[in-house]
Amino acid sequence: MMSKDNLTLPETRTWREIPQHVRPRAMSREGRRRLLMGSMRATLGVLALVMVAWGGWKIAAVIRDPSSMPDAAKSDRIRRLVLVTDGVLDNGWLARTLSMPSTATLMGVDLTQLRARVLADAQVSSAAVIRNFPDTLTVRISERSPVARLMAQSGGEPPRMLLVSRDGVAFAGTGLDPAMIASLPWIEGINLVRRAGAMAPIEGMSTVADLLASAKLEAQGLYRTWQVVSMARLASDGEIEVHSSSGMKVTFGTREDFLRQIARLDLLIDSSTDATRPLREVNLSLGAEVPVAYGTAAPTLGGAPAKPAYEAPTAPLITYPGFTNLQIDAHRGL
Repeated sequence: MMSKDNLTLPETRTWREIPQHVRPRAMSREGRRRLLMGSMRATLGVLALVMVAWGGWKIAAVIRDPSSMPDAAKSDRIRRLVLVTDGVLDNGWLARTLSMPSTATLMGVDLTQLRARVLADAQVSSAAVIRNFPDTLTVRISERSPVARLMAQSGGEPPRMLLVSRDGVAFAGTGLDPAMIASLPWIEGINLVRRAGAMAPIEGMSTVADLLASAKLEAQGLYRTWQVVSMARLASDGEIEVHSSSGMKVTFGTREDFLRQIARLDLLIDSSTDATRPLREVNLSLGAEVPVAYGTAAPTLGGAPAKPAYEAPTAPLITYPGFTNLQIDAHRGL
């Protein structure tokens, strides 16, 4: 143990006794200026970040509640409606659908509500409503294309023709070419059901659309004779029945490529040259074995064929329960 007698204190030295090379140097004028400028830049950077955050918060608040913005910023009225579409709907349809007052302002309208109005027309599959300052409202939509049609009747109302898209959605159809609509086959053998206050999509319609597209692409002349497509046995047996304007019924199967079945049918029609034995039933759902039934042609009178012994199929009528919320008209679809 060290005694107090052996304890020595460190030697103290005066400032002058400290060697000059180890003395702390005083900051030069240039160093002080650089330090001050660095502090100012850091302060300005922090203030800029605070201003940006505040501006973002204000913008988000206005988007959530446009009524919170100053009256001066909301005073600009909407002067232009612009529709961008991949289909046939036009600006007249857009104006009727949005139904906005003439005093509506760009920041005063509810974009979510306007988008819901556009999507209420089942002809529209997707939609986006965008503000373009200072006075333009732009609506971008994608439209459904019809692949078939049906005649539907709800309760005691008059029958109405509806178009059906590939995804099974039925819609009234606005602005479409009447000649194109008249070329579409009719659909039968389905049950229209109600779901969430509207007509539910028709199940299995994408499969029927594949068959129709294959026939239209590879055998357009054959496709033009197809009048009625029955989906009655599609879900249970995987079969689609097609009735042509000549009175022939053709059964397609979903277990084999449609193009191959169409090629077999085309070959059968070309090889059936006996006018007294026209094809009446062809079953293509069994693969390479194709059962065929023949009919009897009407006799000829003076070299011209007499009236056919069959009647061409007419538009099948599909009935369904009344929809309290269902509205179908020339402008607003389902």
